[in-house]
Amino acid sequence: MKKFNITVNGKSYEVDVEEVGGVSTPAPMRRQEPVQQAKPAASAPASAPAPAAPQTAAPTVAGGETVTSPMPGTVLDIKVTVGQSVAEGAVLVILEAMKMENEIMAPCAGKVVSINATKGASVNSGDVLVVIG
Repeated sequence: MKKFNITVNGKSYEVDVEEVGGVSTPAPMRRQEPVQQAKPAASAPASAPAPAAPQTAAPTVAGGETVTSPMPGTVLDIKVTVGQSVAEGAVLVILEAMKMENEIMAPCAGKVVSINATKGASVNSGDVLVVIG
């Protein structure tokens, strides 16, 4: 048991804390990590092509400039339609994140090829919202 004095909102508390096996666990993990890292290093070329396939999937779907979500949030409104011409800097989507409305703008001028999000949908960072061709 270890004793600590903690002050919360100006009031001091004496707290007893019991340590439960926290010291012995990290040592074996550290010894195992280099061994595990050494094995993937030998097979790194084999695992490198696997992540490459999902990365190439997004541009292939696009055929144009993809506009991705810069942060996780909820799509409040979609300001464009498929086939609509947009200028660079035009507002495409309104994304709510952390109770703030963020305007997602067109990075280039072009025609909206596809809309990959729907109103009210939750999106993650990096999800494709709109494709401009």
